[in-house]
Amino acid sequence: MADSFDVLIIGAGASGLMCAAQAGFRGKKVLVLDHGSAPGRKILMSGGGRSNFTNTQVSSGHYLSSNPHFCKSAISRYTSRDFIDLVARYGISFEERSHGQLFCVESASQLLDMLLAECRQAKVNIRMDTPVEKIKSLLSQTDPEDTPRFRIHTGSGKIDTRSLVIATGGVSIPGVGATPFGYKVAEQFGIPIVPVRPGLVPFTLQPKDKKNLQPLSGISVDAKVSCPSAVFTEKLLFTHRGLSGPVILQISSHWQPGQTIFIDLLPFGSLEETFKKEQGTRPKKQVRSILYGRLPKRLVDIRLQGFPADRAIGSVSHDQIRQIASAFHEWQIKPGGTEGNRTAEVTLGGVDCNHISSKTLEAGDVPGLFFIGEVLDVTGWLGGYNLQWAWSSGYCAGQYV
Repeated sequence: MADSFDVLIIGAGASGLMCAAQAGFRGKKVLVLDHGSAPGRKILMSGGGRSNFTNTQVSSGHYLSSNPHFCKSAISRYTSRDFIDLVARYGISFEERSHGQLFCVESASQLLDMLLAECRQAKVNIRMDTPVEKIKSLLSQTDPEDTPRFRIHTGSGKIDTRSLVIATGGVSIPGVGATPFGYKVAEQFGIPIVPVRPGLVPFTLQPKDKKNLQPLSGISVDAKVSCPSAVFTEKLLFTHRGLSGPVILQISSHWQPGQTIFIDLLPFGSLEETFKKEQGTRPKKQVRSILYGRLPKRLVDIRLQGFPADRAIGSVSHDQIRQIASAFHEWQIKPGGTEGNRTAEVTLGGVDCNHISSKTLEAGDVPGLFFIGEVLDVTGWLGGYNLQWAWSSGYCAGQYV
């Protein structure tokens, strides 16, 4: 004999818990299943333990998808303001940082506690350590209302449900339990998958560049980084493996293997103009000394290799000035690759949104089957956008399951 629920949600993460609470508040009998030992593990990790839970500037332009209009409906119906109001209602202190990013002042655990409190109020059942072994469709031509559409097989028994929600996320950070489960469910029901790859992830370097740049490990600078389809200006961090920092994570989601990236190490001024000014006011000052006042010495020394670094600026030709300026404003690097899913913050690609309703998050050809959160082919920029997608998609699906 199978247990029976109106709504069964697989995945006790951000989108799954949000959806569960909303469905419960509508009077639905809701069960959340998860193969992990504790809910919300990625929430607890996010934002260095402070959770960058949303952004004040959310728009569809902050998301990547093969269907770029898909996210508009959900993020307009459940906005960052709506989630901020929920956070404030629970008395959770938060702060705004650069680029509209909002973080908990104390701990990300407060957000998880809030979501679990919402689920308790909505009488949601949550079962952890419960892997799903099989999903069987009970759909028929004559599908009377209120009869189950799916039977879920677990190690502890069978569960029937009218609405099945897949909120299992992507494959990034497998160390906290990420799996391709959601993609397999989609494929089981004939829903295509947009090819997945790591997003918001550090770059590795080609062997020659890695050896040359290893002395820079630990240095962080403001930089403008571009690839053929995008440009961002934020902090760049040199690591012992390659390049990281917010600006690299941002560009990585747009970068394609084999492409060259362009790095401007002085994005807020013209080095050529600076040199020309120094030629007129302090012509005896060394090229190296001028740059030491603007960038870390180790970085300056590496970028000045092959240039007259110790020459007085007054004796440097205009052509050489242009070449030096280019070395700092238009540094070209072809990454060797990325660090992969192990450190990626998100997964690009996923369940094809062209087969999912943007209003309800229900699969067009499979009544009662819903996909929410990161498992879908919707990927936000760095800065709270991915958690906002979780809240928005979970909330909206919760109104229809």
